[in-house]
Amino acid sequence: ELSYQILGASFRVFNEFGWGAPEKQYQLALAKEFEIREIPFKREVYIPINYNSAKIGKYFADFVVEGKILLELKVVRKLGYEHTRQLLSYLKNSNMKLGIILYFSPDGVKYRRVLNSAV
Repeated sequence: ELSYQILGASFRVFNEFGWGAPEKQYQLALAKEFEIREIPFKREVYIPINYNSAKIGKYFADFVVEGKILLELKVVRKLGYEHTRQLLSYLKNSNMKLGIILYFSPDGVKYRRVLNSAV
């Protein structure tokens, strides 16, 4: 259900801007659309990257929606395997189960759900 709400909001944003806007513009508009739809979210959420219990880096997730879904935005013609691998790494470091890559393409909004089976 929450996934469908996220997708509906992203379609609304795409209908407004079309393809080719900067990622930050989509991100700000999607945040506004979440507010309008009363979907709880946090933007640019800090996630530490750990190795053997040592912090070795950091990452900022575009969105965490309702504390359940890590949401990444991309503006690309086609999604690559590296994007999925990257999101899975973020899910493991954040200990979250579900991630969605929303990508704005010339053909419209596309998405890929990614599950962290370790949770």
